[in-house]
Amino acid sequence: MTDSAIQLGQTSQPSISKPNARPRGDKRADMVIEARQRRLYRHQLEGLTARQLVYEHAARESVSISTAWRDWKVINAWNEEDWARDRENMLSRLQQMRSKLFHQALKKGQLQTAAQVLDSLGRVIGEAAPEQIAVSAPNLQIQIESKDS
Repeated sequence: MTDSAIQLGQTSQPSISKPNARPRGDKRADMVIEARQRRLYRHQLEGLTARQLVYEHAARESVSISTAWRDWKVINAWNEEDWARDRENMLSRLQQMRSKLFHQALKKGQLQTAAQVLDSLGRVIGEAAPEQIAVSAPNLQIQIESKDS
């Protein structure tokens, strides 16, 4: 062998790799997957259990059960994000709904409902019933010892 021999182990082309290859082999675009997840997000308001939602989602979207459970995990993360975002505004929204409910109940003559709503509003602002104040008041016990001891 001479020094001018071509070495055969190396190629001049670098290896080609796919940077966006999906580990689960799903070839669909992210927009299609997100649209499927958004449909599941809308269906969660139907009042079904998580298992029922996942099974119906798998049948409706023609995906496997494991894919439907992965979609459900994404939906749970979205719910947590929504709750964290809306938590600060929730008290004012609840108060507004209570106020609207009170006025509607009075308009329709539903006095028991109106009284319950007023009681709920009072508890929020710290108003307590006299019975609750009496229960929470401290008790004073005085014991007198005899002089003999």
